[in-house]
Order: sequence, then structure tokens, then C-alpha cells
Amino acid sequence: MLARRVVVCLDVQGGRVVKGEQFVQLRDVGDPVELATRYEREGADEIVFLDILATADDQETMLDVARRTAERLFIPLTLGGGIRSADDVALALRFGADKVSINSAAVSRPAVLAESAARFGSQCVVASIDAKREGEAERWRVYTRGGRTRTELDAVEWARTCVAHGAGEILLTSIDRDGTRTGYDLELTRAVVAAVDVPVVASGGAGSAADVQEVLDDGHADAALVAGILHDEQTTVRAIKQLLASTGLPVRAVS
Repeated sequence: MLARRVVVCLDVQGGRVVKGEQFVQLRDVGDPVELATRYEREGADEIVFLDILATADDQETMLDVARRTAERLFIPLTLGGGIRSADDVALALRFGADKVSINSAAVSRPAVLAESAARFGSQCVVASIDAKREGEAERWRVYTRGGRTRTELDAVEWARTCVAHGAGEILLTSIDRDGTRTGYDLELTRAVVAAVDVPVVASGGAGSAADVQEVLDDGHADAALVAGILHDEQTTVRAIKQLLASTGLPVRAVS
């Protein structure tokens, strides 16, 4: 069985890491380079930088942050936010990213996934999906523009479409759970995992190390994305991995 991954997400705005709830009420939590290197020392398997503004000026800042971080990291770095074309993917990779996350642009033009995969390989292309539950049934709607714009896409079907267009990984965020620290949306995670044959990274709702264990075990996710509980020092990557190992889940050892 492949090792499960603990992925740390850093939402970046104006060169600083911020954190909010359900994509709003943002607060400053620190310097992205310092936080990324700290989490690597603690045992993080990957770092994700998400540019939540994705304006032209902020993209230049983000690329500089990515470059400075990549110079110090020995674990994979994923860069997302404002990626609109295969040329943008090329630029992100040139500045040190190992993978690139694409969200709104893929919804507008799914071919961007295929074009990026053809040029750089599916292993570099992450389809980021922000999903919100609708009604009582197990149905989730895809949202874009940082969770502000509702689409007509069903999240599970959209995940299948993204993989068919070349995405090598799904970054799946529950808008309902984001920042709430009430646990991941296990039903959403299981539905997408069952629908695709690529790794799924579950995001949104981590409130404890036990929540991470639950989404990897009961939710069948390949990786869990964690942010706020680490920024606020409620737990550490090391503590999360110790719990995972104690329950029998395979994880990369922390040195």
C-alpha cells in the first residue's frame, strides 16, 4: 500500500500566508517561506501554495515566493491560483513548482488540462475542485473564483472529466467544511475517490489529528490537506503522523 500523505496548504495573499473560514474572514498567519520550511522539518510530505487573489501583481509576488521556497525545500511544491494556460504552468514549473493546481480556468476551458498534461505530464497537473453540498442528497456543486461563483457542474462528474482531460491528481475542497475544524466531508471524499483512478487530496475541515486519520481511513483519500490547526499550533505534522502510524496507516517516517 502506498504511503498516505500529509499535505500542508498555505493560502497566500500579497506575499503573506492567510487563513479564513469558508474562504472569507482572512487573517495573517505568517511568512510563506518560513512556514513552508518549518512544516517540512516537522515531516510534511508536500507543500501547496494557493494564490487566493490571483491578480497580475500578486502573481509576480507569488512566483517570487515560490522561487525562494523551492530553493530551500526538498519535498514537492504545488502552486495554484491564477493558472490559465499551459504557458502559465510552464512559468510556475520554471520558478520551482513540482506540480500546478488549476481550478477556474479548467472549468472555463477543460482543454487547459489536456494541453498542460501533454507538455509536462499528468503528474504535474492537479485539478483543484471546490465543492459545496446542495440539498439533502449526496450531491455537490462545483464553485469557482475562490468559492464565490456557482457553476452547473456536479463535483463527482467534474472530477471524472478532469481526469479524462489529463489531470493526474484531484485536490478536493469542501467549501462547507473549510476552516470550520469539524472534520472533512467524508461522503464527498468517498464519492470522488470511487469515481476516479488518480490520487485524491481531501481538503477542508481538519480540526485534529483524528480528523486526518478519519479521512485517510474511512474517506479513503490518498492524502489530507491541513492548514489552520498547524498555523495555530493546535497540533503538528509530527503528531499527526504519529497517530496515523499508530493506527496502521502507512506514512513516510519523520526524521
